[in-house]
Amino acid sequence: MPNINVNGTTLYYEDQGPKDVPVLVLSHSLFFDHKMFAHQTKQLSKDMRVIGYDHRDQGQSARSDLQSVDMDTLTDDAAALIKALNIEPCFFAGNSMGGFVALRLAARRPDLLKGCIVLGTSAELEYKLAEFSPLIDGVNAQGTEPFIDTLMYIMFGDDYLAEPSKAEERKYWHNYMLQLGPDIARSAHGVIHRAGVLEELKDSKVPLLILAGEQDHAYEVPLSENIAQTVATSEMFVVPKAGHSVALEQPEIVNKYIADFIAAHS
Repeated sequence: MPNINVNGTTLYYEDQGPKDVPVLVLSHSLFFDHKMFAHQTKQLSKDMRVIGYDHRDQGQSARSDLQSVDMDTLTDDAAALIKALNIEPCFFAGNSMGGFVALRLAARRPDLLKGCIVLGTSAELEYKLAEFSPLIDGVNAQGTEPFIDTLMYIMFGDDYLAEPSKAEERKYWHNYMLQLGPDIARSAHGVIHRAGVLEELKDSKVPLLILAGEQDHAYEVPLSENIAQTVATSEMFVVPKAGHSVALEQPEIVNKYIADFIAAHS
């Protein structure tokens, strides 16, 4: 699959589905890569063009010398990717960190979007900074292995962690996180030290779908409600038995919401 040079970096991306249909770009969470949307890509690419990519410093994309991979840089990367692929205006969906990018695009680059979908995310300053900062410092010093149980708890809901049928998928992401190494802390630093964008979103006219995980241990439902109350063109749903990785944990529910949203705004 191709790489593309944009905004001073090289991003890995996968482009699937027909080409004369609505385009959906998928932006992943911290500690994951584009594969966290495998369920969406498999199902939704039957009827739409689906482009998943890896953020700089993550997955198969290029590493940088940034001390902190900030959300504004990732937003500029995403905007440059959309322009370089000539797919604007498109639909853009992001889970957690990908949602931070999506909300910034909605506020700053509405010309690039037909609609925006955010899952398990926040438009505010990190309200768990005191909790997450020592964790990221630990990852920076020791890698992810000493903290893997904490990371699994943060990234997934209780039902997903306990569901026997998800054991193989859990093992895959458990092993993926173990292999990340200390350099993932640079991306994590940018996540927890991000600026808030609620004020920027007040005048947004981009249609916005907000999906919150009922069991999200990182960004609880009220943070999604705050986005919904701020953006007049938004609709919000709470996804049952889903934690922070909403798209991965409840793919059938999420796929239906996304498909209906895109159909309504294409």
